[in-house]
Amino acid sequence: VQLQASGGGLVQAGGSLRLSCTTSGSILSLYNTGWYRRAPGQQRELVAAVNNGGSTIYADSVKGRFTISRDNAKNMLYLQMDKLKPEDTAVYYCAGGLRPPWTYGRGTLVTVSS
Repeated sequence: VQLQASGGGLVQAGGSLRLSCTTSGSILSLYNTGWYRRAPGQQRELVAAVNNGGSTIYADSVKGRFTISRDNAKNMLYLQMDKLKPEDTAVYYCAGGLRPPWTYGRGTLVTVSS
């Protein structure tokens, strides 16, 4: 299954963006799906994840601001990002897999201006 993220762009601090991730096959086959990001000069970090059972986890830095969701019928993964901060600036990647290492798609750049 291949993944492709989209929806990034330039937004002012306090604004919102919705990222989308398309998959070439059944998203259910991945079982675990999530969003990672890599900020300039930083290591990649997990932002949020959701599994087939609907359980979600979030990085502490985005709790209360970001919401991950899936549409299994459309094989789509989403990340709603609200109250964006300049420190959220990064390339965002969608990924998934039953167990590590996950499969990653091409990222989408999110830039938050102050």
